[in-house]
Amino acid sequence: MEYKYFGGIMIYLPSVRSFILVFSSFLSLSTLSAPQYLDGHTLEPVQLTEKMQQIQPGTVLILGEMHNVPAISQQHVDILQALRDQGLKVSVGMEFFNYTDQMFVDQYRTGELSDEAFKSLINWGGYDFELYKRQILFPKSELGEWGLGINLSRAVTGAISKGGLDSLTEDQKKLLPPQFTLGRDSYRTRFFEAMGVTHPTPKLENYFVAQSAWDDTMAWQTVNFLKDHPDHVFVIIVGEFHVQYGGGLPDRLRTRMQAAGMNHPIQTVSQILTEGLTPEDIQKEITPSETEGARADYIILN
Repeated sequence: MEYKYFGGIMIYLPSVRSFILVFSSFLSLSTLSAPQYLDGHTLEPVQLTEKMQQIQPGTVLILGEMHNVPAISQQHVDILQALRDQGLKVSVGMEFFNYTDQMFVDQYRTGELSDEAFKSLINWGGYDFELYKRQILFPKSELGEWGLGINLSRAVTGAISKGGLDSLTEDQKKLLPPQFTLGRDSYRTRFFEAMGVTHPTPKLENYFVAQSAWDDTMAWQTVNFLKDHPDHVFVIIVGEFHVQYGGGLPDRLRTRMQAAGMNHPIQTVSQILTEGLTPEDIQKEITPSETEGARADYIILN
């Protein structure tokens, strides 16, 4: 059985494969001993650190991940360091921290809060904190870099999941991004397919509203940051489903950038676990969609 968080509450998913990127048929899953990197459009092997050398100031790099996996955590740090080695300013946005908790994030980054105090103040739970602390501490304040919480409070998304937008208090509504918009139709379709639902009830529709609130809030916060820091590379670390096929966070980010008259490049990376999947499963999962294109610009296979 597999459980995932949607809109701040945990629900059962009958299949995890919708959330797993997989390996191409020309590689052997059973003998994987090191990460493999693919171009998501051509499915050809690439050296990801070399690709990072092509990243320009002002780029948003979205790292989709399967949570709580040590190998993936190290890959985050390797990518961040590859960007730093080019002399780029690297700021990091984290799905795991709410934008309303930025004061605590700042205090933690400056050493004013211990790990335990910080986790208590932000109500951390569910994941191994050790796998994410290096990412939020990676930006160097002396270089003008930032570590940011960019998500919406689970108190808000949880309320949406239970009772919809109309159930929010006035104070909760103020925390939503301006002109909040749901994710596109194809994203909604994949969301319910991943849940194993063909005809969602109004209750389940609330889950998608909450999911969309996460995406749109993270996009909103990213655009706000880039307005003031257009020369930074902004790396977002977020759950895998938010990134796939550009339908969640990337889509909302492009829409908000366009509305703000911005044209920052967006690159996406999907992190994947391949254990237990057949070559046929793998080929199906990494093959670009006929309607939505590549799953991501780059795919990391673990």
